Amino acid sequence: MRIFVTGAASYLAQAWLPKLCADQRIERVIGIDLAPAIFTHPKFTHHKIDIRSPALGALMSGCDALVHLAWVVLRGKMNVATMHDINVRGTQLVFEAARAAGITRLVHLSSASVYGSGDKLTEAAPLNPLPGFLYAQHKAEAESYLARAFPEALRLRPHIILGPHCQPLLKQLLHQPCYPRLPDPQPLLQCVHEDDVADAISAGLFNPASGPLNLAAADEYSFKQVIAARYRHPIALPFGVVKTALNLAWRLTGFGGEPAWLDGMRHTLTLDCARARSELGWQPKFDANAALAAVSLRKQP
Repeated sequence: MRIFVTGAASYLAQAWLPKLCADQRIERVIGIDLAPAIFTHPKFTHHKIDIRSPALGALMSGCDALVHLAWVVLRGKMNVATMHDINVRGTQLVFEAARAAGITRLVHLSSASVYGSGDKLTEAAPLNPLPGFLYAQHKAEAESYLARAFPEALRLRPHIILGPHCQPLLKQLLHQPCYPRLPDPQPLLQCVHEDDVADAISAGLFNPASGPLNLAAADEYSFKQVIAARYRHPIALPFGVVKTALNLAWRLTGFGGEPAWLDGMRHTLTLDCARARSELGWQPKFDANAALAAVSLRKQP
């Protein structure tokens, strides 16, 4: 099988591509990203190109499957229109180019953030991303488009992806001694190890499953529990103070993007992953504790 991958220099791609290229069923992998290639392998060819480029179709020629990972997660000082153009219109262009190139297996990496909040949500739950959280809003918009135009596509909805290659902002959040003070009972979250997400993507290449699939380790936790487990005397900060500080940091430096994502800590968001087990044969190998333990501040090669 010949695979076309967008976002080939992304954090998740760094965890997945070595596993993909080690699979004897994979003949060739073509990756694109605006960032330089980090991974090298005889099967892997990298092109530094924008997902909105008209040259995309030619690069896809001869490929059997598309895996769409490219996404602007935290926009920094990027304007909203540009972020939307990359995330939403870029997704449309990628999938339309894949269809024109004759690619029949389509996999899109979405996010549990499309739900906003809820307890043990199935894939039938409505998409209700948090107001102002552009990453989640764009994921929901892209999913709505794919549901209409590409119902055959597999749309994976992982919860917070943790591991050695996870987002630097997540590493910083998990390795500082503070947490937002929230009323009890504490809102609950889940996570999923990057290797388990990688396994789900690879399984999706050889499985006819389509539509949305939730991905998460079964156990639940609160952010307060995580910080308290790492520090003997964690510091509880008023939620408003934390959000004001993040908003100021973003406006001055672009750090973290708009802080609306912080509102997610105020709401429970847990998933029912029965469909991934039954239709994809997916079972996470790592529980939440293992995924959290795998997050290191040490920079990966």
